[in-house]
Amino acid sequence: MRRGCETELVTSPTTPLNRMRPSDLPQAVLFDMDGTLIDTEPLWMAAETRLVEDHGGVWTHEDALAMVGNPLERSAEIIRERTPVDLPAEQIIDRLLREVTAGLGDRLPWRPGARELLEECRALGVPTALVTMSWTMLADAFTSALPAGAFATVVTGDAVRAGKPDPEPYLTAAEQLGVDPAGCLAVEDSPSGVGSASAAGTCLVAIPHMVDLPPTPNTVTLPTLAGEDLASLWSRFAR
Repeated sequence: MRRGCETELVTSPTTPLNRMRPSDLPQAVLFDMDGTLIDTEPLWMAAETRLVEDHGGVWTHEDALAMVGNPLERSAEIIRERTPVDLPAEQIIDRLLREVTAGLGDRLPWRPGARELLEECRALGVPTALVTMSWTMLADAFTSALPAGAFATVVTGDAVRAGKPDPEPYLTAAEQLGVDPAGCLAVEDSPSGVGSASAAGTCLVAIPHMVDLPPTPNTVTLPTLAGEDLASLWSRFAR
């Protein structure tokens, strides 16, 4: 039986790079995108508001928060349930994706410490995966702005049968990388993402952003990734 991740009670000091052992690092790091690596949530909220208002409805901040981290199919359902928008789900998703992708532009809105951790993974040779419920259009816009090979694999919402909080996205990423989920570090910011990564058996770093996160076993919760390094993050988990 695969053993899940367990958290340490005490954080070990960072190991110098020249003394790093394989066990000091995860087999891979699995990153969520929206709200975790880059702060696209304001772009999503603005696009949702424009869509609803164009159809004579009202979109509140609370409505927008209910969308955070969801598969886009579920987000489209919420819009149809709560507002006068009666477009097919595919049209809702397409419009939102196009507006958010256009709003992303060339200057990526990195979350604190996220870019540095991604670059450190690359420098240390630790494989990374992007595991997002955004669809390929937006994921491609993000990854094309990064150095080639920034992610060894990308799992998007339109490439899985069951989205977060189902474990399929994270299990798929681990399978594509050829690693054990229990040996992976996942980084998430939403309740559905936390549920997905936890159910997959990863070691989870939760970074609350737009919404509060529920208590989850085997999870380290931090305000941001600022000042964190991979070895010290991994040292928080018993193996």
